Amino acid sequence: MASDNNEANITPGLLWLFASPIGRVAREPYWLVLFLIWIVIGIAINLWFGTLPEDLSIEDVSLDNFVSSNPLFPILFFVLQWIELALVIKRCQDIGITGFTALLIFVPVLNILVVLILGFVPSQQGPNRFGPQSNSYYRRKT
Repeated sequence: MASDNNEANITPGLLWLFASPIGRVAREPYWLVLFLIWIVIGIAINLWFGTLPEDLSIEDVSLDNFVSSNPLFPILFFVLQWIELALVIKRCQDIGITGFTALLIFVPVLNILVVLILGFVPSQQGPNRFGPQSNSYYRRKT
């Protein structure tokens, strides 16, 4: 439960949804943002494969090919990774566990399981220490 020096924000915006690790997010926006991230990654990978020479075999593809094809790709993937991490942190907090659990998305194989499991676990009913309800957060009174 929040202390007396906090107030609820139950109408956060898109910037909060995509960038902030603070608060709680329900399953529906969680899945929608994840699908958006996966679509953007799919488009970027498709663009990258389109820039590879036709005579290059798949075994010869390297990270150098990726970076040299478009220097903005690493920045794009860093931004998308931040969005995913912030989203997973908020989802963890929505089910009532600490956001540090979200660091499991950096562990190979476990990352896929964590993302999928968090998408199916129901939200904690009522307020918890991370927000008054799903898709909200507490903010300090000024």
